[in-house]
Amino acid sequence: MPTVLDRWAENVAGRQQLATIVATIADAGIRLSRVIARHDLVDYGSVGGSENADGDLQKALDVFSHQLYEKALERLPLTFIASEERELLRELDPGARYGVALDPLDGSSNIDTNLSIGTIFSVLEVSAADLFEIPPGKCQRVAGFICFGPQTRLTLSLGDGTQVFLLDPESGEFLLVEDQVEIPPARPEFAINTSNYRFWDDNVRHFIDDCIAGQDGNLGRDFNMRWNASLVAEAGRILERGGVFLYPGDSRPGYGSGRLRLLYEAVPLAMIVEQAGGRACDGNEHILGKRLESLHQRVPLIFGSHDRVEEVIDYISGQALETTHFPLFEHRGLFRN
Repeated sequence: MPTVLDRWAENVAGRQQLATIVATIADAGIRLSRVIARHDLVDYGSVGGSENADGDLQKALDVFSHQLYEKALERLPLTFIASEERELLRELDPGARYGVALDPLDGSSNIDTNLSIGTIFSVLEVSAADLFEIPPGKCQRVAGFICFGPQTRLTLSLGDGTQVFLLDPESGEFLLVEDQVEIPPARPEFAINTSNYRFWDDNVRHFIDDCIAGQDGNLGRDFNMRWNASLVAEAGRILERGGVFLYPGDSRPGYGSGRLRLLYEAVPLAMIVEQAGGRACDGNEHILGKRLESLHQRVPLIFGSHDRVEEVIDYISGQALETTHFPLFEHRGLFRN
């Protein structure tokens, strides 16, 4: 990976700083992967057990991950560090050029079940003072995520395509395995938590009903459903296989504006997906054009193959007006008394 970053940064003003930030995050991710591999054998002391800024219960590994990345990044000339695990923006050098936003450990509910978890990060060319004045997607220069699964993979966009690096356990380095990722079009797969079906609005239900109906529904094809409860795992699969991921807003208290964070989840993933030929939106607005109203602002998120996302937008906007005769679980009555 250092060779790739060095080549990218060579003789281009400002890029060396970006390369150093990315290399620092990658190195911290390598250290974190070793801790995750030994998770049940690690003594984290008294960390964990409290709530983060959004009211989510922090596990010990959440806190450890946050501290690991923050300690690594605070040595760099950054204007700020924003983290899901920190209530307020941490302002550092007001004269610096770049700031970092990150979700140190995505998919915490999977920690104890040995399923994929990860880190999502964004490097933005903006001051702490201007962060709420400019849409973060407009000043984002680098985006990436690390998925800790059977393999540890770093997916990265430096603004010119999307690349994938694999952590080689022998050398302890990230090695390039995919130089220009392109999301396959027209893949009949969708990822959504169907247990929330009863809380969705009618247009979202309509789309899922038609996916479930398969060849007999309005979409005219059979679909597969996937759900990992890990945003990085879902994103990695879609980059390789195509399809669409949906986490819409719903009628539950606190979920009306979605659940995923704009700054350090939706915006970096949107850049990565769109640099791979896909699309990301909240159902109406382009994610990369949304203005940040609060540090931990939540949004609905839909991303995937360009054609699949367009399909979902047609349903959400009401343009897919035909009604389906195959509502989800109609015959089995799973959600009925």
